[in-house]
Amino acid sequence: MAFALVGCALPIEPVESGLRAPERFVSAAQALGPAAAPDPAWWNGFRTPDLDRLMAGAMGGNFDLAAAVARLQQADAALRIAGAQLLPFVDVSGSVARTRGTSSTPGTPANAGRQYGGSLRASYQVDFWGGLRAQEQAARDSVVAAEFGVGTVTLATQSAVATALFDLLGAQEQLAIQQDNLRIAERTLTILRQRLVVGTATGLDVAQQETVVAQQRAQVPPLRQAIEANTFALAALAGLTPAEVTIAGQRLASVHVPEVAPGLPSEVLARRPDVRLAEANLAAASADVTAARAALFPTIALTAEGGLQSIALQTLLRPGATIYGIAASLTQTLFDGGALRAQLEQTRARRLELLANYRQAIVAALQDTETSLSALQRSTELVTLQTARAEAAQRAYDVSEAQFRAGTIDLLTVLITQTTLFNARLALVQAQTARLQAAAALFTALGGGWTAGSVRQALAGTTP
Repeated sequence: MAFALVGCALPIEPVESGLRAPERFVSAAQALGPAAAPDPAWWNGFRTPDLDRLMAGAMGGNFDLAAAVARLQQADAALRIAGAQLLPFVDVSGSVARTRGTSSTPGTPANAGRQYGGSLRASYQVDFWGGLRAQEQAARDSVVAAEFGVGTVTLATQSAVATALFDLLGAQEQLAIQQDNLRIAERTLTILRQRLVVGTATGLDVAQQETVVAQQRAQVPPLRQAIEANTFALAALAGLTPAEVTIAGQRLASVHVPEVAPGLPSEVLARRPDVRLAEANLAAASADVTAARAALFPTIALTAEGGLQSIALQTLLRPGATIYGIAASLTQTLFDGGALRAQLEQTRARRLELLANYRQAIVAALQDTETSLSALQRSTELVTLQTARAEAAQRAYDVSEAQFRAGTIDLLTVLITQTTLFNARLALVQAQTARLQAAAALFTALGGGWTAGSVRQALAGTTP
């Protein structure tokens, strides 16, 4: 009978994207072979205590992550519900009834009595066409999708934490540089005012430098606002109030940028939870199509009921009180206005939608990784170039300031070298920030070392 049922079950379409992963990444330095997945705690490689602390807080207190874990628990429960449909349904009942009827003959007492009963009933729907198994498979694929959904939210949260922190560190360093720039401009202004008193500088010279000082001072509030906004964002990511988050600060140059090998594109696609999520959703939709097709065929159900019934409690357990019943039923819809066929078409269209989403997820994952690889390479080159530019600008300004104090050059030359130094220092900080963000983006683009097993291990310690 089991082999017959398997033979009659409708097949589930396999999950295939129709796309082939390239042999290597275009932005990789060379054709690399297989590479180990990143460490699940990949952020430790940056050697930034603030990042380690904030990541731990986000992994334990992020609300989006908590909601994703709750969705996984819901999917687990739905799978148990779907699996229960493949098993017989058994229920037991007991009854005590008292009846009293009226007499049709005047003067005759009415009939009264009690009746006792108990029964055990079992029913089973024969999954002849595999519809119930398809529903269970769809629920199982939904559980897998929920697991990868947790991974997707986890990576998105980790990426947001790293990006916000590096933005904050960059803004803090830009603020420190801007305040130093302001001190340099004010020092020059003081010299000019002293010279104006003795007649070696003009009012125009003083006014020009006052403009420079005002410009440098006006750039401080936006940097303070950026620091505050990123601090508040980090608090929200960790599920905390803004007052509960403080960032000690760290020089960008002291943040270590860990090396990471991208490996093969096919490996990345297997590690990325968003791609696996799209794949699992497509698999669940394929099972839904099979279940919708099975609904077009007859439903076969078997029912068995047995029990005891007697008008006296003391005779309830005697053989004569036994009752039983066995039944088999076949149900076939003859006319439903085309609802079942429309449902089948709906599930097929849904599968086509998810197939397109699956293909899009694959292409987007490859693009994301290529972009992150390119960004890290180019930002590393830019940091080197901007460092040389800032060092040269600092030397030029030191020379011009010394000559200006000696009175051998005019104010215009000082203003030019001063502006060049200010711009070069800020550009270096921006390049360093971009490099750190590109490194964090590359880790998340490669899947971040996330595995479905880590979610199950985390859930094992939770109380339902």
